[in-house]
Amino acid sequence: MKTGSLLVLAAVVCFAVHAFAQQKSTVDSQTVQQRDLLGVPKALDDFGALGLKLDEAFNRNDATAIAALFTEDGILVASDGMFSGRQAIEKKYADLFQRWPITTFSSQRYQLNAIDNAVWSVGEWWSTIQSETGPKFEGGYWSAIYIHDGNDWKIRMLTVSGRPKPSRD
Repeated sequence: MKTGSLLVLAAVVCFAVHAFAQQKSTVDSQTVQQRDLLGVPKALDDFGALGLKLDEAFNRNDATAIAALFTEDGILVASDGMFSGRQAIEKKYADLFQRWPITTFSSQRYQLNAIDNAVWSVGEWWSTIQSETGPKFEGGYWSAIYIHDGNDWKIRMLTVSGRPKPSRD
């Protein structure tokens, strides 16, 4: 009787280990396939359209349109602070555009990667702003995390940094 129980137990353990191994390899292969989205046409369309909307909103100095691309609880991390929620993000950009209107803005995406149900991306931005002394070129880097919000991709977190200024030694 003990031998029969041991055989049944061994069979159950072997089946469970085999099933777990199959499930793990399936999950791993799906994750690997989903990581790099730069070659995926649907992802390129979705995120290309989102990037274009963001660039157009910056070129129009439209703080409301920029904030609408964030989730309701989205976060913007910038050199002058962290701004949480669409209202705070809209106010931050409205104040920025009031002080330094943008005359041209463009950005470039260098990576687009999936992690579970979110996507992250990094890139570079550059713009010309109207300063008190005339046009001024600015540029820097950005990183973003996107999640689905309804049927659309929205920015959950955007981090923006400027290029370091050359030292005047």
